[in-house]
Amino acid sequence: MIAYNHQIKFIPNLNNNKTIESSFSDVITVKEGFYPELDAKLLYYIPFINNQERDVTLYTDRPFAFTQKEQLWAFKVKDVVTFFWHSGTLTLEYISHEKFTPELLEYWCLHIILPIFFTLENRYDFLHAGAVEVDENPILFLAESFGGKSTMTDFFIKQGYTMVSDDKVATYEKEGHYFSVPSHPHHRPHRGIEDLGFFIENVSKRPKALHAMYTLEKAEKDAEIHITELKGIEKFKSLRYASEINLSFLKRKRFMYLMKLAQAVPVYKVSVPWNLERLYEVHHEIVKHSKSISLGDDV
Repeated sequence: MIAYNHQIKFIPNLNNNKTIESSFSDVITVKEGFYPELDAKLLYYIPFINNQERDVTLYTDRPFAFTQKEQLWAFKVKDVVTFFWHSGTLTLEYISHEKFTPELLEYWCLHIILPIFFTLENRYDFLHAGAVEVDENPILFLAESFGGKSTMTDFFIKQGYTMVSDDKVATYEKEGHYFSVPSHPHHRPHRGIEDLGFFIENVSKRPKALHAMYTLEKAEKDAEIHITELKGIEKFKSLRYASEINLSFLKRKRFMYLMKLAQAVPVYKVSVPWNLERLYEVHHEIVKHSKSISLGDDV
């Protein structure tokens, strides 16, 4: 399976033979492991309460700071599985617990652990957003919780647009340009607990330069649809609220990244009538607007 521009190789095979063609940079191996001294080494930890209705904890063997080579990390999903790895490697190992299943392994690995792994390994920064391609250009949908980004992403996918990610968008900077990275070939329109979603074929194949980001703002059901560009602090706020994997010890690094991202990629606010019957209108206006950016027209 291709995820986040890497080939993810589960050992043993999870009976998921579906793959998509992609040019990937590395192979990440996920395998059952054994580390008898694991708990004794993991002296530092950050608990996260009630993630998917489970207690989860991030551990490491040294004070929390920037990741160091060969640093030991572990992420424990209580009663299900503990993942662990040494920084600088591309091998994730896991220890199963009493409620472990292959399906839960796949969910927690693809949807939760890989974004944490790539953040700690300083490969990607993540935004909590949906993303699709319009004319092969990635656009992102940002919103507060229950603000409509999942609904908007789902609508675009159903109209045949290529999915980049439906929840966590990996991004990175290269030579002053910012790129989005396809996540994994699953779509979760209903956000079920520990539900990876269903496999889809129409997924972006490679990283591409970010085209634009659209912050969705609720409006009255009969309101007009407006798209306006955000500037200054309002633009930064929209990205700050959309920030994902917000580990406290990486706060300064994340702030600097978002500040530079805000300077490089346009962000627009879309007034969205809170009426499902008008989703097609909103979709039409966003597509038209995105294409006008490509043509260099005034928007």
